[in-house]
Amino acid sequence: MTIERLSTDSRMSLIVTHNGTVYLSGEVANDLKAGVEQQTRETLANIERLLQQAGSDKTRVLSATIYLKDIEADFAGMNSAWDQWLPAGSAPARATVQARMCDPDFRVEISVIAALADAAGCVTNDH
Repeated sequence: MTIERLSTDSRMSLIVTHNGTVYLSGEVANDLKAGVEQQTRETLANIERLLQQAGSDKTRVLSATIYLKDIEADFAGMNSAWDQWLPAGSAPARATVQARMCDPDFRVEISVIAALADAAGCVTNDH
C-alpha cells in the first residue's frame, strides 16, 4: 500500500495518506493574539483546507485530538467554534486535553484523522 506525504519537510508532513485514511499534523491558528474561539476557527479553517487538498472533508473526520493551553479557561470557547464548524451528524471520536504549547501564544492545536473520498472520487457521509 502506498503512503503519500504532502507538504513535507525534514521533520514532518502536514498530510499523510495511507489505505484510505488521511492523517493531518497538529494545526494551529495564524493570529496568535486572538482569543481561543478565533484561534479555533482559524485552526479549523486550516484543517478544512488540508482535508480538501488530501481528498476529504470535515464530514469524514474519524477522530480529533484537541490540545488546549488552559482547559478550564478555553474549553467553552473552543467548543463554541467547534460546534459551529462541525456539520450535524458528523461528530468524530474526540479527545480534549490540556497541553504545554510550543509557543506561549498558542491557545489551541488540533490534529485529525479522516477517511478519504471513495474510489470514484466522491466524498460521502455514510452514517
